[in-house]
Amino acid sequence: MERILPEGASVLLALSNDLAGAVESAGRSIVAVHARPRTPSSGVHWRPGVIVTADHTVKRDEEISVSLPDGRMMPAVLAGRDTSTDLAVLKLQEAEFPLAEIGDATSLRVGHVVLAVARPSERGVSASWGVVSALGGPWRTWHGGQIDQFIRPDVSLYPGFSGGPLVDAHGRVVGVNTSGPRSMVLTIPPSTVNRVVGQLLEKGRIARGYLGLGMQPVRLPESLKQTVNLSGTSGVIIVAVEPNSPAERAGLLIGDVLVALDGVPVSDTADVQALLGPERVGTTVGASIIRAGLLAERSIMIGERPRRER
Repeated sequence: MERILPEGASVLLALSNDLAGAVESAGRSIVAVHARPRTPSSGVHWRPGVIVTADHTVKRDEEISVSLPDGRMMPAVLAGRDTSTDLAVLKLQEAEFPLAEIGDATSLRVGHVVLAVARPSERGVSASWGVVSALGGPWRTWHGGQIDQFIRPDVSLYPGFSGGPLVDAHGRVVGVNTSGPRSMVLTIPPSTVNRVVGQLLEKGRIARGYLGLGMQPVRLPESLKQTVNLSGTSGVIIVAVEPNSPAERAGLLIGDVLVALDGVPVSDTADVQALLGPERVGTTVGASIIRAGLLAERSIMIGERPRRER
């Protein structure tokens, strides 16, 4: 005899089945990325033959392979990486398995049910679930990368989950998961992923503006503000100037206080980083500095941040 479930239990069972279906659907486009010792990370089949994963999990530039959903192991080539957004792009020669269905992260609301889906081994997919705990506008990472939307899900990233997708209840990918400060889970939205993937496939890197300065915030005394006729309360004091850098060529010195760049007031190092996007590389901007109690102007050509060995 068929067992009749209470209404609440049947709703819970339907939700359970829907979430399992979402994991199964998303899992068809998720690979295990073998680019570090021991536990693989996860990656998403974002475009035909293009895998997106978290940059911090890619510990080598060569001898990278991925495990496909059908169990096959396939070599992958590192097409480019961007530490500032924690994204890396791998290319496959053959990619006869489904692409991720990309959803609209801007439609997310706080409280929506979401899943972190991953393939941390060749055995199959894994998942954790929770809700969207916080949303916000554009922000910059601690490495200076521009992220189009702040998404913080309340999900667990178990070993091997970084680089895998955040998935909505329909199985659509609404971003790539990574670890933030103090083990906070953050999700890079599809619009940012698309922008970074496009630039990495075209150039192999993301150009970042570079001044060659070591800086820290400093509060301006009221008397100094009145002397140089400034309304701001803070600036950034230069504590180091790299040799042969754009800053050195512009004549900036240790002890100068930078109060504006290209006419935009700066009061923190994050303000400076925000003005050093890829579009600024090679352009000349004005730097307003306080030196020896007087306001001075210098012209500085923004360089491209040197690529550092890993």
